[in-house]
Amino acid sequence: MYYDFFGFREPPFSIAPDPRYLYLSERHKEALAHLMYGVQGQGGFIVITGEVGTGKTTVSRCFIENVPDHVDIALILNPRLSARELLSSICDELEIPHPVGSSIKELVGLINDDLLRAHAAGRHKVLMIDEAQNLSAEVLEQLRLLTNLETAEKKLLQIVLLGQPELQDILALPELRQLNQRVTARYHLDALGREEIEAYLRYRLSVAGLRGEIFTEGAIRALYRASQGVPRLINLVSDRALLGAYAEGEHQITAGHIRNAAREVNGTFRRSGGRSDRRGGSLSGNSHILIVAASVLMAVIMTAWLLDGRPGPDWITPDASAGDESEPLAGTIERIEPEEPASGVAEVVPETPEGAGEALPEERIRGFEFPGQAVSLPEAFRELFELWGRDYEVSSNPVACEFAEDQGLRCLENRGSRRSLEYLNRPAILVLRSNGGNSRYAVLSGLDGNRATIELPEGRQDVTFSSLEPYWFGEFTVLWEAPDHMLKGASDNTRGTDGVAEQIWMGARMMELASRYAGSQEEENRVNRMPAEEQVRWYQQQKGLTVDGIAGAMTIIQMNNDLDSAVPRLRPRGMVN
Repeated sequence: MYYDFFGFREPPFSIAPDPRYLYLSERHKEALAHLMYGVQGQGGFIVITGEVGTGKTTVSRCFIENVPDHVDIALILNPRLSARELLSSICDELEIPHPVGSSIKELVGLINDDLLRAHAAGRHKVLMIDEAQNLSAEVLEQLRLLTNLETAEKKLLQIVLLGQPELQDILALPELRQLNQRVTARYHLDALGREEIEAYLRYRLSVAGLRGEIFTEGAIRALYRASQGVPRLINLVSDRALLGAYAEGEHQITAGHIRNAAREVNGTFRRSGGRSDRRGGSLSGNSHILIVAASVLMAVIMTAWLLDGRPGPDWITPDASAGDESEPLAGTIERIEPEEPASGVAEVVPETPEGAGEALPEERIRGFEFPGQAVSLPEAFRELFELWGRDYEVSSNPVACEFAEDQGLRCLENRGSRRSLEYLNRPAILVLRSNGGNSRYAVLSGLDGNRATIELPEGRQDVTFSSLEPYWFGEFTVLWEAPDHMLKGASDNTRGTDGVAEQIWMGARMMELASRYAGSQEEENRVNRMPAEEQVRWYQQQKGLTVDGIAGAMTIIQMNNDLDSAVPRLRPRGMVN
């Protein structure tokens, strides 16, 4: 339908549990880690719970595709079975021949014999039951009895229960206390956070064959409000929004498309045929529109009331008549809308409010709010890489600094003061901590006086640096552009001070630096004749760096600053160190 229109190879928002489309948020990674723990042969039960649509089934499919070769999986998808029927299904999944009408005792004996044979052959059996909240107490007790078979080192059967949150309540029943005590690992899979929605969309679109952004920032905000981060609802609303945009001939998804799609998915769209009024007639089209308008007005009023310190229902979303789609939700901070960023790597400059010709006066900048204006570490790296013109996907690159090296960059983790940040003059991830010790992060992209510009998923914001400092104890990370000989995978002849590539790179830059900083032509000629290590020492002494003759991160960052490299900067170019 709309696939060719947008350039997809396949539908990007199918709700089928396709492991290729599993976006590995931090929560999904932890859930997978708990499942992988189960195949180590510890035995007992592992319980994974989560609300409807949070991705439990998809995580289980990903687990099944990645288990070690010595593991055999028995997967039960329909647990609404009696104890005998469940045991028969387990035999079917494990390919254990059994006569029709076998008793529970006979089936348990066959399963036990199979587990012993598997153990002798070095195999490990894992039983996975989806929608396990539908299991009766009688069936759960029968499952517990299956785990009684064990050797001196381990139990021979690992059972994984996946279900909705009420599964935990069922396991807490007094009659199941023995089973509950055998649960070796539990994990509750939460919905995606607001900062993960954009990465989730980008990931699924890329798997479907699209490279590019088609969801506006307003659409992403509206999508989070409509779905509350539940992946299944994200998929349903996004799929319907794509269809709506296709019908209008639009290649971008806006907040309006999302709101319309959410109403349709939630079943609040207008039904054809009209409805009867009290006089027995059918309502006209105009009358129906008036009713819809009145309903929307009431929804807006109720939403404002509910959001006065309390979250509203999942599906209350502002209608188009409620104002501009970029208006912040009640309870969030006010922000200064950023200008459209230039393509590629751009110089960071102070923001100006829309329509203004100069920067916002310092006295009008709001203070920083913790944790409301802080982000998670994966989101912080995503924002930082975006400033460098790189598209960072946490799901496929869990170690950010390894991804940096693949992109010709390196990470510098350090501790210092504001002066350290100004000296490096690079956008930085600041490590923030509350009084209670909770850690969050802020991406500092601009610094001008007391104005600090930070990057958030919903846009760029200006805050006072003095209000941010109480949460920052000096820890930060910056990216810097490293020469090829310092990157992972460099060939042997480019490493060390004797590397040919390093000598060529350093010699060219030192000639230019000597022409800038030598006090005379005689000194410039002398520097150019020096060995590479001595040249580095001379430059370090000129710039007040540690004089060790080693061209490390601090030295190369300062060299790039002095040579006006086209990299993102923390301060405008006119402001020298």
